[in-house]
Amino acid sequence: MKEYKYILTIAGHDPSGGAGITSDIKTFEAHGFYGLSVCTAITIQNDIDFKDCIWTDPKVILSQIETLFERFEISIVKIGIIQSWATLLLILNKLHALNSEVKIVLDPIIKATAGFDFHSQESQDLLDEIWEKCYIITPNYNEIQLLYPHLDIEETLEHIASKTNIYLKGGHRTDKKGWDELYHSGIVMVNIPPNATKISEKHGSGCVLSSSLACNIASELDLEDTCKAAKYYTEQFLNSNESLLGTHTKIHKEEI
Repeated sequence: MKEYKYILTIAGHDPSGGAGITSDIKTFEAHGFYGLSVCTAITIQNDIDFKDCIWTDPKVILSQIETLFERFEISIVKIGIIQSWATLLLILNKLHALNSEVKIVLDPIIKATAGFDFHSQESQDLLDEIWEKCYIITPNYNEIQLLYPHLDIEETLEHIASKTNIYLKGGHRTDKKGWDELYHSGIVMVNIPPNATKISEKHGSGCVLSSSLACNIASELDLEDTCKAAKYYTEQFLNSNESLLGTHTKIHKEEI
């Protein structure tokens, strides 16, 4: 078998191919990695309409993960939609049991753009333990406000930053739209301004960003460089065409 560097995505299946595991694997391959996937849900959606979600039994998810780890060396995992915080914690514990050094990129999807609700009504009791098992999380401005409703954004960021690294996506900001922020090492905040002066919105752009982050982490880039490169790649994806479904262009290592 040819020697590949593998990255695992644990996420839902989007029939349109714009988000979820299909989008993640496209991103992995554009960065030169072989994508492995574990399906957490079958969604009924297209690029503009999210109708329903049929969840995979947690036991099946764990069995998929175990089977892949038996065969492949996996050090980076990207996680997307999961049925509940409790199921997510089961998955995180399994990953760390299989590889204690695994680095996990979590895209904590709370609501689909079309309005489908995943986690906003759940208890937050497990969140601190979840953050501690992740290397970095990638919420947007709407999602970060739903995680700890009793805290404001600054308080929420300070609290989570004491547990893990945060890439805060700025596409939903009312001020400085498109400016992202990286919080790392507990005390460091880095602004990541947009490179493009104009972008064309895309279905699944959050999946692309978090998957690009996973690839750059696998390439052993410095975390700040990892995030800046992921931002640049995502902007290229956004501006790949004027439709809601973007296309991926293979990048060369010197570009990151």
